[in-house]
This record gives sequence, C-alpha cells and structure tokens, in this order.
Amino acid sequence: MHDIKFIRTNPDQFDAGLARRGLASKTPEILDLDTKLRQIQTDLQELQTRRNAIAKEFGSAKKEGRDTAPLTVENDRIKEKMTLLEAEVIVFENELHTVLSYIPNLPAQNCPDGKDESGNIEIRRHGTPREFDFTPKQHFELGENLKMMDLERAAKMSGSRFVVLTGQLARLERAIAHFMLDTHTTLFGYTEAYVPLLVHDAALYGVAHLPKFAEDMFRTTTGHWLTSTSEVTLTNLVAGNILTEAELPLRFTAYSQCFRSEAGSAGKDTRGMIRQHQFSKVELVSITLPEQSVAEHERMTDAAETILKKLELPFRTLALCTGDMGFASEKTYDLEVWLPGQNAYREISSCSRCNDFQARRMNTRYKSKADGKNYFVHTLNGSGLAVGRTMVAILENYQQADGSITVPDVLVPYMGGVTAIKHA
Repeated sequence: MHDIKFIRTNPDQFDAGLARRGLASKTPEILDLDTKLRQIQTDLQELQTRRNAIAKEFGSAKKEGRDTAPLTVENDRIKEKMTLLEAEVIVFENELHTVLSYIPNLPAQNCPDGKDESGNIEIRRHGTPREFDFTPKQHFELGENLKMMDLERAAKMSGSRFVVLTGQLARLERAIAHFMLDTHTTLFGYTEAYVPLLVHDAALYGVAHLPKFAEDMFRTTTGHWLTSTSEVTLTNLVAGNILTEAELPLRFTAYSQCFRSEAGSAGKDTRGMIRQHQFSKVELVSITLPEQSVAEHERMTDAAETILKKLELPFRTLALCTGDMGFASEKTYDLEVWLPGQNAYREISSCSRCNDFQARRMNTRYKSKADGKNYFVHTLNGSGLAVGRTMVAILENYQQADGSITVPDVLVPYMGGVTAIKHA
C-alpha cells in the first residue's frame, strides 16, 4: 500500500515509478478522490465545530430563559447533514483504498528497467554444469524409471499438476527440507515456525496477495484460503504490532505445503514437478528497520545461495527488471539452478525486498528510540528454497548412466546413510 501523503506531494515521482513498471499514470484518479475525501472531512469538522458552539449557546440560552428552539432546529439539521457526509466519507475512503490496493510497489532506483524477463540482468554465476558421457534425462523420466515418482496415479486422484513420491524419493523430499531448515536456523539465525495453511482475507491482504491475485489461489467453502507460500503467515506474525528497535531484525523460516492454481500457465511445464498445484517450500521472512533492509536483502539472498552451494548445484543469480518483479517488491533477486535434462537454468528462489509496502497494509510499526514516534517496518521474503524444484535439480544433476541418483554429501546424514537412490 502506498502512502497517500507521498503521492500528494510527489505525484511526478510516483508516476515515474509506475511508468518504469509499464503502467499508466494513476495520480489524477487518486488525487481527485483524495481531494474530495479531504473536503468532506473538512466540512465535517466545520459542522462539528458549529455543533459544539450550539451546545454552549444552548446552555447559556437556557440559563437566561431565552428560546432554544432555533438552536435545536439548527442542531438537528447539522446532525442530519453530518450523517450524509459521514456516509460519503466511507464511500470515498473505500474507493481510494480500492484504487491503491491494485497499485504495485514502486521499483528501487537501482532496479534494472525492462518490459519482461528478457530485461533481467545476471549478476553472478556459481559452479560449472557437469559434462555427461550420456544424454541426461529429465527428472520425471528418472523418477518414473525408479518407480518412486507416480504422476499418473496422482492425476487419477487429483488431476494434473500433482505428484506421488514413494520410497527413497519421498525420504529425499523430507531430507532436503530438514537440511534447509537446519542450515537457516543454525547458520543464519532464522527462527523456525510451524504455521497455518488456511488463512483469512486479512492475512492475504496484508502481504498484497489480495485483492489482485485471488485467481491464483484456492479458496475453501468456509471462506478460508489455502496459502500459496508461508510468506503469508510468517509476515503476518507481526501484523498490527508496534515493535521496539531492539527486537529488529526478526527472521523467520518455515517448511510448509503451498497451493497455487497456476492460473494462466496452461501448457507450461505440464509434466513433472516444476509447476504444481501443491508443492513444498522452505520460506524466509525478515522484518527490519528501514536502514537495515538493503543489507538484509543481500544476507537473505546469500542464505538461499548457500543451500545451492552446499548441494553443489550450479546456479546463477539475476536482478529482476521492473517488468518482471512481483507486485509487492521494490527489488528482487532470482536464483536459477541448472537443469541438464532441460539444458537450461530454471528459477528455484526469489528473494524480494518490499520496503514498507506490506507493513502499511498490515499496520506494522516500530517505536523509534530517537524521537519516540512510530514508523513502518520493512519486510523481506525469499524461498530458501523450493523443495520440489531442489529435488528436480538433484535428480538431474546427480543422475548416473544406470538411472540411479547419487545423494549429495550434505544430505547423506538426512537419508540415514544412503548414498545412492536405485531401483529396488
């Protein structure tokens, strides 16, 4: 959510930010609603001032034995007019709120400009893709040949974009998640959380997933929503709070199932585990002071990169351009892991800095030690990592000619000492 005072005093700067996002100016509509709303509020204040004066005059007139009927008539008229104006305030507040709810965050100054993913900039690359002496298979071929990945049975139960994992692949999924959680909690100081998978509208609104992205999520008959990422619940742990400077930064991580409708992705990655309706992910969320957020963004990205480095998976880090960033982000880094079966880098993590965009929607602030005033915190979120896509990367990068999968060294303890996954 944007600060209406900022838009009011910096309309050209606001429009310039939207233009970098490829969006037309919104300031005429916003400022028109704001002007009308403030005029009505001014009128209400003036009417209330007159009512207060009438109350004093009424007391004096009564003491002096003067006729109070004219004052009563005037007071009733003012009261009636105020009721009408109060209703108008609600209408204009709702209209302004709705308009602002659909406007994305403004990009950071150092965010590269671009219309789509072609404008993203690679900023570093780690690891060298393995050279195979055989033609590498894609993950779903490997999983199905091992008889431990069943897409057909999942489709019979649930439809497309679901998977059943059994045996050592089911254990590998669990091992990956536990390894990630242990790394983030012990090496990077994140606090692990167990969070709900069902949330109300307010939680999704707070992180800017509603109202704009309703079609991307699943809603239950009870009015709950299935969370598309634990960013929703982890960030909302501080919703409505006034924190102290000493508490910040707060860092949370969680492993959870995620649910996405994949609206608009027809024909994309229809087979396998790249793009599913249900998948697991280890999420990272940070709540910081404004002056901490830029450094925290680099730190969070490093935490996600460290997972890939420990797994010895080749990857590259991209700075997303203005046309490819998420709605709530002012700057995003994407990590893309090398998949030899596809002969391509594919996204495995996004780490985003949101400044006070989400905090304003959640009304989350901190009390400044310097002046005792309350200010909005900054929020950040990132995948640390998507567990299913990490499994995909392990299967494809660690595959052997006989179809077996070598288990990365750091995962062997989590696999109970198993060093290779083979067909039974």
